[in-house]
Amino acid sequence: MEVSQDVIFGLLGTRDANLRAIEAALGADIHVRGNRVTLTGSGTDVATAERVLAELISVVKRGTALTPDLVGRSVSMLTDGSGESPAEVLSLDIISRRGKTIRPKTLNQKRYVDAIDTNTIVFGMGPAGTGKTYLAMAKAVQSLQAKAVSRIILTRPAVEAGERLGFLPGTLHDKIDPYLRPLHDALHDMMDPDAIPKLMAAGVIEVAPLAYMRGRTLNDAFIILDEAQNTTGEQMKMFLTRLGFGSKVVVTGDVTQVDLPGGAESGLRAAARILDGIDDIHFATLTSADVVRHRLVADIVDAYGRDAESRGFVGNRADRRAAGNGRRS
Repeated sequence: MEVSQDVIFGLLGTRDANLRAIEAALGADIHVRGNRVTLTGSGTDVATAERVLAELISVVKRGTALTPDLVGRSVSMLTDGSGESPAEVLSLDIISRRGKTIRPKTLNQKRYVDAIDTNTIVFGMGPAGTGKTYLAMAKAVQSLQAKAVSRIILTRPAVEAGERLGFLPGTLHDKIDPYLRPLHDALHDMMDPDAIPKLMAAGVIEVAPLAYMRGRTLNDAFIILDEAQNTTGEQMKMFLTRLGFGSKVVVTGDVTQVDLPGGAESGLRAAARILDGIDDIHFATLTSADVVRHRLVADIVDAYGRDAESRGFVGNRADRRAAGNGRRS
């Protein structure tokens, strides 16, 4: 294969890191001399390697920085039978700021982003690090910039909104700010930090605890409910029925990370059971394979999942912690 000079470096990576990842993932032997790539091996292995290299070259040409991690994800997409093109998945730009472009990095992430485009209510369910909240935030900012909505509303439950929260110092805003800080941090990644206070003062961006949604009708807004596994069934119903005209709702959460006390059923888990099959409501499932943090995060998620299953813990984290304390005592 002949690869243009302006593409070959991005394909091979710094110190040939991408090339080593490609070789480790494929059965064919790969030899590079200048801008010529030679593949040797069985007919099947060479055909697979040729297809993978063609996709990776397309990824580089579209301006996506190729990394060993993306190489692995691309090979998985091409060998899992999904029929999806890695170049199409990895080159889908959502928003760009200061040279940084936010894109889906896995097939499930792209399906999640596509579902947000085509449905009024989307539930993004998956473990930590899968990008479910970050991608929803990027779509919200994109919608605001495109004037598809007139405001963004970000909310999450303050699980300890009772006794413990009361002991924290400061005003009510000071008490709830730790719960909302992750949403603020994501906003700062995607927008000019100097503009955010002005937009919040004007009501264009609102970050508030879930309790502040009661009694409202939210029209012409992009609404994100984060950490939804910590809502009760009543809270989830209250939130979803705030939906107004011209609005879009994304609900994110991880049903394995429930902190509700007393064995209460998660509103997110209940919604998945009650609302499944309703038109214009979509449930997107992300897994440890979609974790885009450090590679160990996926291994940690899987290890804890296996441990919980082996010990029969499928309830709330509060219950699991209590059981653990009981055994230690």
